[in-house]
Amino acid sequence: MRHLMSPLDFTVEELDHLMDLASDIEKNPKKYAHMCDGKKIATLFYEPSTRTRLSFETAMINLGGSVIGFASEDSSSASKGESVSDTIRVISCFADICAMRHPKEGAPLVASTVSKIPVINAGDGGHQHPTQTLTDLLTIRSMKGRLSDMTIGLCGDLKFGRTVHSLISALVRYTGIKFVLISPEELQIPDYIRDDVLRANHIEFEEVSRLEEAIPKLDILYMTRVQKERFFNEEDYVRMKDFYILDKAKLKLAKEDMYVLHPLPRVNEISVEVDNDPRAAYFNQVQYGVYARMALILTLLEVKVC
Repeated sequence: MRHLMSPLDFTVEELDHLMDLASDIEKNPKKYAHMCDGKKIATLFYEPSTRTRLSFETAMINLGGSVIGFASEDSSSASKGESVSDTIRVISCFADICAMRHPKEGAPLVASTVSKIPVINAGDGGHQHPTQTLTDLLTIRSMKGRLSDMTIGLCGDLKFGRTVHSLISALVRYTGIKFVLISPEELQIPDYIRDDVLRANHIEFEEVSRLEEAIPKLDILYMTRVQKERFFNEEDYVRMKDFYILDKAKLKLAKEDMYVLHPLPRVNEISVEVDNDPRAAYFNQVQYGVYARMALILTLLEVKVC
């Protein structure tokens, strides 16, 4: 039995196989419509979520399975003081696989040590968000036709953004990847990403503060929101939240084949006037998230795909 805590839990070959499976699901949805008949996924979300939770639930339903779970800590026994370990032991009696989001880093890992069913980390604090990374990789590969030899711009909250941390850790395993890290000084990537991931793997990167300076050289621009829930005080959040806004004027500086991704939800960091630009890929990204999670569920449940 396997769990997914980090994108590094899969080798590059396994990731490529999973993305091949996701692409086949996209092309042949009817082929997979009953592969999880009788199976149940438990979505245990201790933090609010729209896309991730509903994406998991849609993925299982598309495979013929069903869904149980809760959408907030207040609607679970955690509000009574139940531990994550006890919750997953109970859920193991009800479901075949589990997706867990938790505000505390490492909570899904704790659950996986006692679980009798596969546990998927659906986001733990500011740490990891591996299924968003699978979604991002699939989107980039589908749009660009490759996951190598590209310059990736990451913009906004690089300090607390778990999607950014996971994506960097995954992409450094592909050849010819360069990063441009675009953020104010207060929201730069943590030292452990800079030193233990980028420098340790001899990855070329630069840190800049202006989006306009970076955008002409990018093949992918990955925008993120400044997350209010990660700040300790309102004053810092208000000061930083509008630091970067992608609009038509800035997009004119970009290559014609550059694509804009965003893990969503957005607040105002991408102007709605960008939505109709063919380079805006963030809503396509949502759809790819369903295919990626369908492929992951099949893989962890060891469903034989003919």
